[in-house]
Amino acid sequence: MLREIIKINDELCNGCGACIPNCHEGALQIIDGKVRLVSELMCDGLGACIGHCPTEAITIEKREALSYDEVAVIKEMVSKGKNTIVAHLKHLKEHNESIYLKEGIDFMKANEKQIGFGVNEAIKEVLQLEHTSGQEVEFNNSSPYGCPGSKEMHFAPASVISENVPEKDIKSQLTQWPVQMHLVSPMASYFQGADIVIAADCVAYSLGNFHQKYLKGKSLAIACPKLDDNQEVYLQKIQMLIDQAKVNTITVMIMEVPCCGGLLHLVQTAALQSKRKVPIKSLVVSIQGEILNEDWV
Repeated sequence: MLREIIKINDELCNGCGACIPNCHEGALQIIDGKVRLVSELMCDGLGACIGHCPTEAITIEKREALSYDEVAVIKEMVSKGKNTIVAHLKHLKEHNESIYLKEGIDFMKANEKQIGFGVNEAIKEVLQLEHTSGQEVEFNNSSPYGCPGSKEMHFAPASVISENVPEKDIKSQLTQWPVQMHLVSPMASYFQGADIVIAADCVAYSLGNFHQKYLKGKSLAIACPKLDDNQEVYLQKIQMLIDQAKVNTITVMIMEVPCCGGLLHLVQTAALQSKRKVPIKSLVVSIQGEILNEDWV
């Protein structure tokens, strides 16, 4: 995919790090005295970091990037040394990008002699394993480096519920796992072309008919705009849901408390920065479980 992405001139970069707090995606780090782009996956190419570089070392170039090619990226990074490679792979690990992480590690193993530094030690550092030499790193539905609670699952929805069924037997309408925004992958199968709900954490606890009326037939991501850290990643993921997963509609459900409005703002900002247009519905829920406002925005 041809797109715009930042480029750092090593000769001009003085390692001051002024650009790093202004990289909304957390894709920049100081490594070996220079600022490095440790993950193209999270660089949006908007150049928010550029104006903060005193030496004009950062520019925008147009080149092949996402649709993502982990092998091409790691080939480029090998020349920058072990620390840059480790930082990049840790970045993938932190964002639960297990497929790309496996591709990167597989490439390093297959090209250990050409790479020229301790590949097994680098893998050990990334995965925080006690031993890697002589063993295979397994990547399957239960990742060895992540929380078991982030295992990705997709399952059939519950059957249609009759109005006469006792309340205790009402079934969940959740059809996927995980659901927390930091853990979900925008490219998961259940998001492709789907109608999705992005809900504040408290909504389902306040709204008694959340599953039957609002979640049924939709995929879900939840977040707390007040307590969650690193929400810049949320912006990137929502953009990917719109442009790459090509979601059909987004329903944003927030509580009436003022801090909850940040979630709607985040979705609207991502929509403005996306290439596709997608209908967005906003619902505001009262603490006592009433719908106070419902509008297409």
